[in-house]
Amino acid sequence: MTVQGVRWTADRVLALAPDAASRKAGSGLGAAGPWSGAGSSDEGAVWGLCAGSGSTPYRTVVDLADASGPAYRCSCPSRKFPCKHALGLLLLWAGDEGAVPRAEVPEWAGRWIEDRRGCPERKKVAASSGPSSGPADPEAARRRAERRAERVTAGVSELEQRLADLLRGGLAAAGRSGYGLWEETAARMVDAQAQGLAARVRELGAVPGTGPGWPSRLLEECALLHLLDQGWLRRERLPEGLAATVRSRVGLPAPADGPPVRDHWLVLAQYDTADARLTTRRTWLYGTRSRRTSLLLSYGAAGRAPEPALPVGLALDAELSAYPGAGQARAALGERFAPPAPTAERPPGTTTALATARYGDALRDDPWLDSVPVTLDRVVPVPDGDSWQLADADEVAALPLPAAARSRPGLWRLVALSGGAPVKVFGECGHRGFTPLAAWPEGPGEVVPLC
Repeated sequence: MTVQGVRWTADRVLALAPDAASRKAGSGLGAAGPWSGAGSSDEGAVWGLCAGSGSTPYRTVVDLADASGPAYRCSCPSRKFPCKHALGLLLLWAGDEGAVPRAEVPEWAGRWIEDRRGCPERKKVAASSGPSSGPADPEAARRRAERRAERVTAGVSELEQRLADLLRGGLAAAGRSGYGLWEETAARMVDAQAQGLAARVRELGAVPGTGPGWPSRLLEECALLHLLDQGWLRRERLPEGLAATVRSRVGLPAPADGPPVRDHWLVLAQYDTADARLTTRRTWLYGTRSRRTSLLLSYGAAGRAPEPALPVGLALDAELSAYPGAGQARAALGERFAPPAPTAERPPGTTTALATARYGDALRDDPWLDSVPVTLDRVVPVPDGDSWQLADADEVAALPLPAAARSRPGLWRLVALSGGAPVKVFGECGHRGFTPLAAWPEGPGEVVPLC
């Protein structure tokens, strides 16, 4: 079964899941048993009725034809998007052509699809006929920016004093003071409207007691934080690109003001990280014409998956605009011109030695950069004692995998894909090593997500 000539796979469907629990629950609904009245249309709609615990089945419909990505509607009470019923319906549709036949759209699904697809046009009409709010007051905006800069400067000065007190008292004391001291300092940075500094302070609080050598790691992180503080206090003397990087690292928002670049952007990887406050989604894209690798960052409240959900391995015809800052890969997703579609393109690869050199070069523009996106060509995953590394097949060099990467199931998918033969691997290369995020076999074959 295809929509607009593109057949979906189970992996592509499960990549849309907001979390592991939804992925598992959706997989359980990917068979014909609980479904009735399922169907699909040539226009990209898939619908069905799923039996639940009540007497009335849940009405589930998915619109796959929108250039902005799949949209979902289900009568279940779940607050997750997509819910397990939408995932199960898509798995059924992708796996069994006969279970979801071509059919006429039922009234309840057609009404939602019609309303949804009509919304963009109505918004355009409303925007063109509605009253204009007028331009923002530039003087008021300038005063707000000045007040915030003053608060950030006060917070930076306080943080410098706290770092000096920490070093004066000795790093051993940091291990005895507990996390409360760091959290209180982070709260002070939030009050100063320096969210970036608050995040880095919280990371400092997690270093003590993390194993042998933690005082050295803590000192390194304190030095980077001190460098960022000094960069803010002397930002007017910095080159504009580096000053923009400092403002971004401190946490001052800035619009993506780079010129829009339209391209077919290959989705290399997408993964979420979460803490008690926020879920962050990182999506890596590669422009098949511009040869540019860009990062999309999106955020959701704790427990909620951010948007967009882009399937790895497909190409998106869209515009991206870069954020300011020297050497920054982050961009904003602009207009989309078509749904994601398959592509045979792969990013060009490099060696492990050139990958580390690329990271070193990037640190000149952004000393606080944890990693850079890199595609390694012809590497083999090999064990190294209790750890693993990616070794060049044609050179005597290798990159270690960090502990976090070694504990993920993606490592074993990479080992299975390689089978001892060279593969192409995309990932993040930094001071902790290389984190693999996607891989391709050396010959023909689709991308294998590793995150």
